[in-house]
Amino acid sequence: MLFGLSGCATLGWYGQAARGQLDILSKREDIAQLLTDPATDPALVRRLESALEIRAFAVAELGLPDSRSYTRYADLGRDAAVWNVVATPRFDMRPKTWCYPLVGCLAYRGFFDPDRAYALARDLAAQGYDAAVFPVTAYSTLGWFADPVLNTMLGRDDAGLAALIFHELAHEKLFVRGDTEFSEGYAVAVERVGVERWLQARGDEAALARWHGDQDRQARFTGLLLDAREALIKAYAADDSAEFMEAEREQVFAELRAAVSALDEDSGEQRYRRWAERDLNNAHLAPVATYEAAVAGFLRLLDDCGGDIDCFHDRVAAMARKDAATRRKVLRDTAQ
Repeated sequence: MLFGLSGCATLGWYGQAARGQLDILSKREDIAQLLTDPATDPALVRRLESALEIRAFAVAELGLPDSRSYTRYADLGRDAAVWNVVATPRFDMRPKTWCYPLVGCLAYRGFFDPDRAYALARDLAAQGYDAAVFPVTAYSTLGWFADPVLNTMLGRDDAGLAALIFHELAHEKLFVRGDTEFSEGYAVAVERVGVERWLQARGDEAALARWHGDQDRQARFTGLLLDAREALIKAYAADDSAEFMEAEREQVFAELRAAVSALDEDSGEQRYRRWAERDLNNAHLAPVATYEAAVAGFLRLLDDCGGDIDCFHDRVAAMARKDAATRRKVLRDTAQ
């Protein structure tokens, strides 16, 4: 029942994880019944109808599982489904990992209770780690349960909702134990291709243009984070004094804040500026490598299949049966 929400932990952690998962399962309601119930908020009806449309597209056009996932709805009464803690040593960009019985070792530890997540982050900081807490709006139980549409997912527009559903169903289709970079890269690739194809199928040119604009800004944001991460890796590898590395850290993060804040100038929003105003550390840069490192290779693999999604899934499944080093080499070579 834990599915990557943590790892080598105490019984107390496993207890909160089990209770949190059971709480979500207990709150599920059948979407078909909600749609016919006159007491259901019309705004919720529209979003749930979109979720069913998105799910149907995922099955019919993206080759994703036709399971019971996203046929039910759960209102958790909170803004996030779980809170993930990420940590790195102060002068090392490699994240701390926790190991789990079903999914192997992953670079985060998750909690259904935000207070416990922030308490762990404080404990790790006291031990000298850089730590950060990331609210998560959705996660996959990898097909063990019928994952519901959550109220935490509905704060996004329809394209954002589609991205979440496509991403999590991709995990349900394929997840390689212990290889987060491979599994997340595959899911992100499916998500991005899926959203574009779904919006094209709807003929919603305005939404497609907005999505392309968002993707462009997100790509620039991701590039800034990857550049900052590489700069810190070089600084930490210099084998110099702690004073030197602290000065380098301060300069890299100052430049990153300024560059990220500038991304809002084109859109008139404040999303990136708000991100840059936080107390940044290594942990804020760790997830970007996990999620983005393999995406280009997967997208090129789809191109090699002529855009055929079934060919793509078959090629990825064949790669998943190889060892991790071979998977990384194939994706790296494919992306070039």
